[in-house]
Amino acid sequence: MAKSQQSFNKNEKEKKRLKKRDDKKKKMDARKADIKENGPTGIEFAYTDAYGNLSDTPPDPALKLEINLEDIQVSVPKTLEGDREAFDPVRKGTVSFFDSSKGFGFIIDSADQEKYFTHVSGIIDEISENDKVSFELEKGMKGMNAVKVTLVK
Repeated sequence: MAKSQQSFNKNEKEKKRLKKRDDKKKKMDARKADIKENGPTGIEFAYTDAYGNLSDTPPDPALKLEINLEDIQVSVPKTLEGDREAFDPVRKGTVSFFDSSKGFGFIIDSADQEKYFTHVSGIIDEISENDKVSFELEKGMKGMNAVKVTLVK
């Protein structure tokens, strides 16, 4: 006679599955009985007003705004020549630290007192500490870097 394929572990898993199903059915019946006794709880329907707030009363149709389809812009509006501000990329500052043997240093911007890193590859003139320089900014790996650094005469 062949041995049964149902092992102890399979029996235990089947018992757990059946118990879980029974517990779920009991909870559902208890919720239904509670609703019959006490009535429904919470907001049956939720509405949103013009500001995005939830309420249980529908919005007043008299307050509805009419918007023309042509007035909706999905893109960034074009800038006109008169709207543009003149932007000078060249900044002025003072060299606070420069190590010529290692080839890097720091420049303090005279406008906003920010400190910017500079490397010898971005330096045009020979500079040293406390020199007045003009430079441009460029996005680097760890922030903004000063490039095209020249001495101010």
